[in-house]
Amino acid sequence: MIESLLVANRGEIARRIIRTGRRLGIRTIAVHSEADGALPFVTEADEAVCVGPANPAQSYRNVEAILEAARSTGAQAIHPGYGFLSENADFARTVEGSGLIWVGPGADAITAMGDKINARNLMAAAGVPVASGTTEPAADLDAAVAAAAEIGYPVMVKAAAGGGGMGMGVAADEAALRTEYDKVRAFAERMFGDGSVLIERYFPRVRHVEVQILGLADGRVVALGERECSVQRRNQKLVEESPSPAVSPELRERFLAAAVRAGEAVNYRNAGTVECLLDPSTQEFFFLEMNTRLQVEHPVTEYVYGVDLVEEQLRVAAGLAPTFEPDALAPRGHAIELRINAEDPKRFLPGPGAITTWNEPAGAGVRVDSGYVAGNTVTPFYDSLMAKLIVSGDTREEAVERARAAVAQFEIAGPKCNLPFFAELLENPEFLSGDYDTGIVSRMR
Repeated sequence: MIESLLVANRGEIARRIIRTGRRLGIRTIAVHSEADGALPFVTEADEAVCVGPANPAQSYRNVEAILEAARSTGAQAIHPGYGFLSENADFARTVEGSGLIWVGPGADAITAMGDKINARNLMAAAGVPVASGTTEPAADLDAAVAAAAEIGYPVMVKAAAGGGGMGMGVAADEAALRTEYDKVRAFAERMFGDGSVLIERYFPRVRHVEVQILGLADGRVVALGERECSVQRRNQKLVEESPSPAVSPELRERFLAAAVRAGEAVNYRNAGTVECLLDPSTQEFFFLEMNTRLQVEHPVTEYVYGVDLVEEQLRVAAGLAPTFEPDALAPRGHAIELRINAEDPKRFLPGPGAITTWNEPAGAGVRVDSGYVAGNTVTPFYDSLMAKLIVSGDTREEAVERARAAVAQFEIAGPKCNLPFFAELLENPEFLSGDYDTGIVSRMR
């Protein structure tokens, strides 16, 4: 097993990786910005190195500073978490070229899946269902208009290099497309340095379902069930649950088989997620994208399948067999994750600030992966995620009941917080029925 691990991330995911490292007897090294020096992940690591100022480009995305921290502390491996450099193929190559172990998929897989158009084409060739759309970037507005006319409105206008729900727009007609194309292209150039845009079919009522895959050290790719991710605001997830209440055993079998084919098509190793759109009226699903990293919502899979995905990542990176029997994977129970963000619970606008009260819930089937404690400050420099509240039960109904109690017990004061939204959601008849889609939040507002 790896003996020393540098975690190239921050907040709750860095703390969560460090927790598994400590359990396995691995020496852990945190890197942090000047703004994050007092956060728990820094104090809980065996060593910590400041890699720059608050600006992520000068700290958490500062490749040379992170590599120097690895060299100076004698780190054997680097885990990138999610976000920041986690899906940067050049960083992965540089880490391995420096003689370090990269805890993630190979750079070639990251590259193949990083461009949405290339990924769609690869998946179609592998027999994974793909919605109708452009097979190459729309070179200009006229090309986008022609593609949309062939696909049929409404269409999704999407940044080819985007991810995480960013760089997307919906056009119901040509006039809207002309506006959205320019908007998405400008956003993509600014955020991703690549203004390439694709046009694809848009489903007015759709569910967002994803499959957790793990590429093993021996070359096999296995699927650890699906997660329902349809509770979203601005195309970004707020709630995830596993298993999906929309997926029958027969549909699950098709989902998992397609996800394994997707991983095999790019010789995938380590943890990844195959994201799909599900049309509930026809039970058709279509490949959306592959996230070549650990997902924010991985804990619901850990509960339902009884595995520690970070440990499995470390074992794959070290060339070791998994702790579980791949042919005997079976789900048990139900798990729900709520993303506790420092944001207004009505409009979901960021609301950073100093935390004066932080009391986490506890009890059977309750887990909190948090990045903060009382006395810390949620700054405006990073994502608004403060913690993940994960609950589990033998049934979905039991998990929902535990989620209600845990939300009521969770006390946070100082920054704005979306806990009141979750209290409302957990009483919403549409959510409780399990028959909801990606428009549920807009219908609640």
